[in-house]
Amino acid sequence: QVQLVESGGGLVQAGDSLRLSCAPSGRMSSGYAMGWFRQAPGKEREFVAGITSSGGQTSYADSVKGRCTISRGNANTVSLQMNSLKPEDTAVYYCAARRFGVSRFSSDYTYWGQGTQVTVSS
Repeated sequence: QVQLVESGGGLVQAGDSLRLSCAPSGRMSSGYAMGWFRQAPGKEREFVAGITSSGGQTSYADSVKGRCTISRGNANTVSLQMNSLKPEDTAVYYCAARRFGVSRFSSDYTYWGQGTQVTVSS
């Protein structure tokens, strides 16, 4: 069973930057699109960014466009660089993987991580 493991979360101040990373703990074949989602207390899980298996196409939520960059490395690793962080970015951030293309719907993803907390103070 593949498990994704996120890292890089923490407590920062508004305007700071963070880089989240995600890697599979087990063997995971190629061909997976990767996505980042987040969930704030009392809110539904929402799409943040996604990248195709080749890395050739990316997609972002309007709320983070221009402030975040998703990228992928070898072996299905993926990163999310977040700049100019705002208090409303506070949430648990999850990494997810699915076959074929990027989807903005969490129900379309097969594999998930446990999440990493990002807290932005004002």
